Amino acid sequence: MKYYVVDVFTEELFKGNPAGVCIMDAFPDDIVLQNIAAENNLSETAFVLKREDYYVLRWFTPKMEVDLCGHATIASAFVLFKFFEKNAKDISFKTMSGAVRVERKGEMLFLDFPVRRARAVESYKAFDEAFSCTNKGVYLANDFMVILENELQVKNIKPDFEKLKRIKEEAGMLNDNFGVIITAPGNLCDFVSRFFAPNAGVDEDPVTGRAHCTLIPYWAEKLGKSKMWARQVSARAGDIDCMLHGERVIIGGKAVLYLSGEIMI
Repeated sequence: MKYYVVDVFTEELFKGNPAGVCIMDAFPDDIVLQNIAAENNLSETAFVLKREDYYVLRWFTPKMEVDLCGHATIASAFVLFKFFEKNAKDISFKTMSGAVRVERKGEMLFLDFPVRRARAVESYKAFDEAFSCTNKGVYLANDFMVILENELQVKNIKPDFEKLKRIKEEAGMLNDNFGVIITAPGNLCDFVSRFFAPNAGVDEDPVTGRAHCTLIPYWAEKLGKSKMWARQVSARAGDIDCMLHGERVIIGGKAVLYLSGEIMI
């Protein structure tokens, strides 16, 4: 099968978030997909299968299949635009989280994802111990969102991932398909964030589209604006154009091809 690695939310190689993209003729057994994702050892590998006028899209971490992934969706669209759908202006996908679409405007790719609004919840001991700091509030949608004071605090966090994993039991989460966002106002951008999902097999995800399904509505309300520019301040870092559009979020970024090849299965 054809295999590509794309760095997303960046225009520089070795920045942003790398995603694997496998173009399929048919889906093999799930264990094969999981083994490929584990072998690739990226935060997500996307598996893409052509149908009549859309593509089926699935996402796997090295440990498990997940229900939503932004950067691997943009990576999949980038590959399709570049090699398979050269004249297309947009590409539609069917996923575990419903229909999603990626539109291209020049070098920018814009992802249309569902809003995931968070509700305020109690602050858990696991967060205090894992982050070694006091937060300004904790919220929960599909992922947790922990509000911190400022950008420097977000940058300087060095999580204890074993302690962070305890949030599953403490909060009574039903499975491992969740992550923890930390966020604060940005210095030069509207807001910054980082994303951790050790229970799902990804200690830190470099730049996370799905996190912005929760971040965008939160910061849109706090800042009183629907269009924003965000930055995920992981070691690789990445820039995200953000827009709140009713019950959808538009997540925009650039991408660059790192690798193309073939998986011998």
